[in-house]
Amino acid sequence: MIEFGKHLTPIATGIPGLVLWELPVHGDSRGWFKENWQREKMNALGLPDLGPVQNNISFNDAVGTTRGIHAEPWDKWVSVATGRIFGAWVDLREGPTFGAVFTAEIDPSRAILVPRGVGNAYQTLEPDTAYTYLVNDHWSPEAAYTFLNLADETAAIAWPIPLSEVEISAKDLAHPRLAGVTPIPPRKVLIVGANGQLGKALRVELGDAPHIDYATRADLDLKSPSLATARRWRDYGAIINAAAYTAVDLAETSEGRTDAWAANAMGVAALARVAAENGVTLVHVSSDYVFDGTLDRPYREDDPICPLGVYGQTKAAGDAAVATTPKHYIVRTSWVIGEGKNFVRTMASLAERGIDPRVVDDQIGRLTFTDDIARGILHLLGSGAPYGVYNLTGSGEPMSWAEIARSVFELSGHDPARVTGVSTDEYFASAAGPVAPRPRNSVLDLTKLTTTGYVAGVVTTALERYLAL
Repeated sequence: MIEFGKHLTPIATGIPGLVLWELPVHGDSRGWFKENWQREKMNALGLPDLGPVQNNISFNDAVGTTRGIHAEPWDKWVSVATGRIFGAWVDLREGPTFGAVFTAEIDPSRAILVPRGVGNAYQTLEPDTAYTYLVNDHWSPEAAYTFLNLADETAAIAWPIPLSEVEISAKDLAHPRLAGVTPIPPRKVLIVGANGQLGKALRVELGDAPHIDYATRADLDLKSPSLATARRWRDYGAIINAAAYTAVDLAETSEGRTDAWAANAMGVAALARVAAENGVTLVHVSSDYVFDGTLDRPYREDDPICPLGVYGQTKAAGDAAVATTPKHYIVRTSWVIGEGKNFVRTMASLAERGIDPRVVDDQIGRLTFTDDIARGILHLLGSGAPYGVYNLTGSGEPMSWAEIARSVFELSGHDPARVTGVSTDEYFASAAGPVAPRPRNSVLDLTKLTTTGYVAGVVTTALERYLAL
């Protein structure tokens, strides 16, 4: 008998991501009606946006029909249109809850969200039971599937009708016991731009775990027409775009302008389209150059963008493309320092060689070390922080480039007075080629990031540690 008048309510099960839902069913002498899937209401109560691509129905004639235990690489919204089932779910994913079991009866007034990698099985308790489920990926022979024997002693599922008395397929009877099951690994994470300074920092943080993929330009061409089929994108949980065209002055030339738009805008837009179509979270690294630097306070995430030069314009275009994807983090940073040639290494080298530099003193900002960016990105992905734009730079008092240069000299054991401060106009007065306009204020407000629980490293401490390496 269907219970009418329930409120739409999610119920935790003890298996992460497996959520039982009570559904309102409205009935009278004519029959009954329910909203079996209502995206807006369910999302508001915490249901992840399933994004179904297929609706399947399994009709079962007899009581006791038993199917499972199958774990697939997609999410399922399981419900019953007619009849009643005893459902059993076993976590077959890598991790501390591997082997955990949850059981429940499902009739038309209930549904359950079954996340990727959780084994699903059921036994019909009434004749003419119509078992229905939405899935957010299409079946593919390339996908990885995992199965568990219905009679597994470790799971010890208390089937209402003994398995010896019910209809089961030969294939389901042959599935392995839990000890022989290969757990389903987590969704993959792809690092685009793996050979860049941020890509290298991400490799240090993430290592070479099997579910982490690193791609260089040679491995993955974002401009390729076949990007949409270059990988089985539904197997990925996140893409971190650490690639960019960053030659800000060269971008002002004809050739550089073309390259900057191709990498920072068109390539990013193609990646955003892949992420949106496959339900993947896209992390994109942006820049302080999307602002003109005229504000007299730190820039917040919601301040209007106003890029001055080609580089900033292409980064702003890439940001706009990424913002169209349902799951995205735009990480806006500034004055990035990592492995390889950079401002800090250059100043340290000049200090050692006895060269006294002229350094710009009317551009203000904070250095950002790539290890801090990498950790901040992983924090956003792991903490469940709301999607959107986040400023992520080093913390502490803002400094000019000249002040940073003096700190490098001092920390290297040299006289900081050897550094002479000059204006931006003076510094570039004798430049041989095009010079990109720079924002004079590159200070980014870190309040929003801090509220998620991530505290960026203090620049002066990070600089000292960096020079000690």
